[in-house]
Amino acid sequence: MPGENLSRDEARERARLLTVDGYEVALDLRSAVEQGDASRTFRSRTTLRFRCAEPGADSFADLVAPSVTSVTLNGRELDPAVVFDGARIALPDLAAENVLVVDAQCAYSRTGEGLHRFVDPEDGEVYLYTQYEPADARRVFANFEQPDLKAPFDFEVTAPEGWVVLSNGVQEGAAEGGVHRFARTEPISTYITAVVAGPYHYVSDTYRRTFADGTELEVPLGALCRKGLARHFDADDVFTVTKQGLDFFHDHFDYPYPFGKYDQAFVPEYNIGAMENPGCVTFREEFIFRGKVTQASYERRANVILHEMAHMWFGDLVTMEWWDDLWLKESFADFMGALSLVEATRFTNGWITFANGRKAWAYRADQLPSTHPITADIRDLEDAKLNFDGITYAKGASVLKQLVAYVGRDAFLDGARRYFKRHEYGNTTLADLLAVLEETSGRDLAAWSRSWLQTAGVNALTPQVTYDAQDRITELAVLQEASPARPELRPHRVAVGLYRRETVFGKGGDGTLVRYARAELDVSGQRTVVAELTGAERPDLVLVNDEDLTYCKVRFDERSLATLRGHLGEIADPMARALCWSALWGLTRDGLMPARDYLDIVLRFAGRESDIGVLQTLHAQARTALHHYAAPDWRQLGAQQLAQGALHELRVAEPGSGHQLTWARFFASVASTEADLQLLGGLLDGTAKIDGLAVDQELRWAFLEPLASHGAADAQRIDAELARDDTASGKRHHVRCLAARPAAEVKARAWADVVESDALSNALVEATISGFDQAGQRDLLAPYAPKYFDAIGRVWNERSIEIGMAVVRGLFPALQSSQETLDAADAWLIEHADAPPALRRLVSEARDDLARALRAQACDAKVGAKP
Repeated sequence: MPGENLSRDEARERARLLTVDGYEVALDLRSAVEQGDASRTFRSRTTLRFRCAEPGADSFADLVAPSVTSVTLNGRELDPAVVFDGARIALPDLAAENVLVVDAQCAYSRTGEGLHRFVDPEDGEVYLYTQYEPADARRVFANFEQPDLKAPFDFEVTAPEGWVVLSNGVQEGAAEGGVHRFARTEPISTYITAVVAGPYHYVSDTYRRTFADGTELEVPLGALCRKGLARHFDADDVFTVTKQGLDFFHDHFDYPYPFGKYDQAFVPEYNIGAMENPGCVTFREEFIFRGKVTQASYERRANVILHEMAHMWFGDLVTMEWWDDLWLKESFADFMGALSLVEATRFTNGWITFANGRKAWAYRADQLPSTHPITADIRDLEDAKLNFDGITYAKGASVLKQLVAYVGRDAFLDGARRYFKRHEYGNTTLADLLAVLEETSGRDLAAWSRSWLQTAGVNALTPQVTYDAQDRITELAVLQEASPARPELRPHRVAVGLYRRETVFGKGGDGTLVRYARAELDVSGQRTVVAELTGAERPDLVLVNDEDLTYCKVRFDERSLATLRGHLGEIADPMARALCWSALWGLTRDGLMPARDYLDIVLRFAGRESDIGVLQTLHAQARTALHHYAAPDWRQLGAQQLAQGALHELRVAEPGSGHQLTWARFFASVASTEADLQLLGGLLDGTAKIDGLAVDQELRWAFLEPLASHGAADAQRIDAELARDDTASGKRHHVRCLAARPAAEVKARAWADVVESDALSNALVEATISGFDQAGQRDLLAPYAPKYFDAIGRVWNERSIEIGMAVVRGLFPALQSSQETLDAADAWLIEHADAPPALRRLVSEARDDLARALRAQACDAKVGAKP
């Protein structure tokens, strides 16, 4: 990534000098269907019109391209060999008004950055799409690549005849000679411009809205995917959620959707979940389900659709000035996506998923050494790339949820409405948002902002309870703690719930844990008394942060923890139950609960979990606990217990249910004994059956991977499965299963394919890494720990940032959980103090995860050592 970075200081200086009036971008993509070298590049011709506040000053434009044919500035021909260095075009002696014309050969991408080119192995068709955030539009056309230099865009795309071609604006007239011209956009940032082109399957619909004043809004809707996925594409459900979302945001934002049409493209080999390009939103095509999935998958897709839609206002209409305030769009989109999901769609339990899953991402990120305030210090583009994290998204959304409770929902939404109108098509900072919220709420938000937005770390809240002789509460206090490294104690709006067991008649002593008392209050400082609950009967469970109003780690008193160990599955309220699961996971991660104890609770109570999203999260966390937090000498026994428990739940689950499917996938992921593997093989070849379990193609691959990783499926067997499923998805599964095989030569090949070669696309790099890193192959992978530390500096310097991140994160030797590996990571950080900060951050984060794992293993080993 040499020479491609851009600092905040450089961006500020350029924004001070320049005002951009418009872009005219012409792309010729006919080369995409050529063979060999001809298919590597495309012609990009850009005309930029801009003004300079200081005539005579110098500046630069951004372009990452293999070659530049010509550069013309105000009619002057500039020598590309002199002014273009591979990433920037020098612009000397600017006039007050300027016209820059750049004709270049830009490269198609295989890493998902810029203009990605994908060849479908099923039918040979070529599909293109763009992905730019934070700064890859410069790989497609010359520009000023920073969010605060907004401008209108005119796109013209020449493509093979018969292709579907989309951009941000509506296409103007029919294509002539393969030339597609699009309506001029409103002023937008470069990173949200978009082009999608190829023989896509396209479905259309229309959204209509009549406003209170009688005006009507009509928004053409489109949804598209590869032709090979058309038979699986449930576009009707996508449109249903889209229309529900547009209704919700119109009801609450009082600002009509501003970007004309609304296309949603599901594209192959996509690095992220989705991208909010106005009028042309892109999604990973895995949101089109090739087999049976649970309702949690549909909920996840709906949430992402609504998250991206919220960006049309938060992020596209009003955009952050620089990446320091990335949270201004991502936190709001995360919060509004969850809010609209719950209030406008069929997924009314969305806040439970948020509390149990989304916030787990935030809690992990906020305890890493790289944690940062929600309003972060983003020095350059590499910093920006890494800050699309759990703090910017999920912690920010959690804090906004609390802010709504603090200032009131009406004041919050009124502030949003003023924010849109005041700053439409402009750029903002934190101060702009606080200003409107202070206006609408009448509150001074400076102290709240300092505590929640401008400091890092997560607090722990613990109940402290005393009782009288009649078993009534004499005092209940909430204790607040912070880590020594992040000592900030914050104001929290919390609910405290008291729960007791009520025996259910005829259930043989089984009971239900129900709430019988609740208090809502502001917690601040080290100790806050909950006066309202004085005199209440002794509870079996005290739940701090009941209803998930604040962002914190929840702890328990001894009686409450004992109740959860014995009766967690009896909690009647699904939100309270999810919060307790989340809290127990926090205790396990922090080395305060032995991993085997957590897994025992999962085995005893996960089968009663009604919320499928929570169950899937529990399964993922159980695997992490087994592979990383359990004492090494107990792992084999723990794996057997998990597999036995999963198989039991699989057999007793309702036939054909989402729970049955979820337990089947979990069983496959932890299967290790000969009997387990025989069952998986039987389910694959049809000699074994479980009533109601349909083993479709996606489930076949899920069963085949553990067989491959344990040596029970060879290359011939894996190749045969690809013959059944010779598709893009099948190819990814095939690559992963091949890399999972337990042989030294297999691992060497996988390592070379990822580390020593750049031949694989981003999706196949991801699949290879996933197959390479198998928890049951620690000895086989041990030689790659030193190789990792030797290779990462070179990989980071030579590969794109997306691939660099995949390699540095994915190949860190986390399974070599020893002091030796921790020392190797520390030595690398000491010896490479001058390495790029983004690379050091990734290594530091992985090192911290390893140190946490070792602490958790020590906690678990103490239990095993007891007589």
